[in-house]
Amino acid sequence: MTWLTWRQFRAAATMMGAVLVVLAAALAFTGPGVADDYSTGIAACTTQTDGCATFLDRFFQQHQTGFLAVTAAVLLLPAIIGLFWGAPLITRELESDTHQLVWNQSITRTRWLTAKLGLTGLASMISAGLVTLAVTWWSGPIDKVAGVSDFPRMGPVVFDARGIVPIGYAAFAFTLGVVVGMLVRRTLPAMTITLAVFLALQIAMPLLVRPHLFTPTHATVKISSANVDGLSIRRKGGPITLTMLSKAPDKGAWILSSRLIDAKGRTVHGSLPLSSASGPCAPGGSPADAAKTCFAEINRLGYRQEVTYHSSKRFWDFQWAETGIYLGLTAGLAGGCFWWIRRRQI
Repeated sequence: MTWLTWRQFRAAATMMGAVLVVLAAALAFTGPGVADDYSTGIAACTTQTDGCATFLDRFFQQHQTGFLAVTAAVLLLPAIIGLFWGAPLITRELESDTHQLVWNQSITRTRWLTAKLGLTGLASMISAGLVTLAVTWWSGPIDKVAGVSDFPRMGPVVFDARGIVPIGYAAFAFTLGVVVGMLVRRTLPAMTITLAVFLALQIAMPLLVRPHLFTPTHATVKISSANVDGLSIRRKGGPITLTMLSKAPDKGAWILSSRLIDAKGRTVHGSLPLSSASGPCAPGGSPADAAKTCFAEINRLGYRQEVTYHSSKRFWDFQWAETGIYLGLTAGLAGGCFWWIRRRQI
């Protein structure tokens, strides 16, 4: 039975193997250059007046296209596995009635399903693991910089394409496709439903589940140019407003929420009750000096930014927890497959 399953699966496995070889060759060819650019630039930028801010921004811009491309490849792989490996696995047999022929050769339903789920499911997880490993190695230097450019390590985009969670995604997507195919019994509708359900769960996980897996960290941050995008004074003597950036002490953190508060901890909406006609926030001198003086006054009055976030130090805690959730769902779906095939006539 294992040999027959491999015969049916070998075309898809060969195609996936070819894709992996091409991807690995491309990453191996360009990866050392990316790492060298990063290490050389970091060593040189320490003497610059702005530290390494200019270099980090330029480095990410230079490699942003490749970073987004390989990240997208990892994000799409589980869905592709669910569509083209999972959904047709049983429906192909049902539509051609070849499963009846196999069962008449003294092969039990349980053995038939075990061979199909085991071989193809294991190949799904290995494929996702190899792709993720290669991409994580290649993008390592860029990941260190991406947190500064709105792609933090704990953020939904990078987190979903690194570590071990893609293995859990691939296992779940594959098994989901098998279950849907067994219930729907038609390949194209099964593929459509599999994609819709998988995407819905992938959207719901970072929005509804992942933020609550562990208790978030709360921090109160001083107001400075690092977490303020704009200091606006419409006219001399007019209102002073701040356009806040979500910033946490940990640059790779996943920020859940942020707000501007006063000395009593109340949320500040709109303008600050400060005079722009005279005093520290009155226009005068260079813009940089004026902003620095105004920030000092704002902090003296007790205004702060309150940030709720998950630290990048908990990256692997979240990785293991979420992978466990997906593998648990996979096990439940696989168990449902065995129950259905034993109890129902297909």
